[in-house]
Amino acid sequence: MPLNHSNSKAAVSANIKLIVDEWKQSGHIGTSHPRTKMQAVKQAVAVALSTADRSLKKKITSSKK
Repeated sequence: MPLNHSNSKAAVSANIKLIVDEWKQSGHIGTSHPRTKMQAVKQAVAVALSTADRSLKKKITSSKK
């Protein structure tokens, strides 16, 4: 299933869940093979934020203004 490119929190959360579920089934995310669920979740967060064209840096700097 393709990832949602929306910038909303719900879309990012749904993408993270989708990526982690795919990792549980296949054992890989893209071309990498995270060994633990925590590593898979961290990578899923990075992929989901990248897909949504967001980053933690953008989020932090915009909230400080």
